[in-house]
Amino acid sequence: MYPQGRHPAPHQPGQPGFKFTVAESCDRIKDEFQFLQAQYHSLKVEYDKLANEKTEMQRHYVMYYEMSYGLNIEMHKQPSSELPVTCTTNDSMCVIINRIHN
Repeated sequence: MYPQGRHPAPHQPGQPGFKFTVAESCDRIKDEFQFLQAQYHSLKVEYDKLANEKTEMQRHYVMYYEMSYGLNIEMHKQPSSELPVTCTTNDSMCVIINRIHN
């Protein structure tokens, strides 16, 4: 019913012009799929780690921003003449003592 040359003959080991059988092709596809799954899993783990790190960095940024904003507000509440300045004897280091802690 079908012409002779239409379907290739089954694979003979050692024959030139090697053709994969259906089972061999399925095995290769399965192996490649498993490799891609492993790579996907590895990338997903790395992505989750970076996403958590990003969230943590954003949390720290907000915390530092709030602290900076609060400090700025407190500094502007008090006139600069009210802040005592203490200098060491060699004038190398000046420390501003904030009255908030007193």
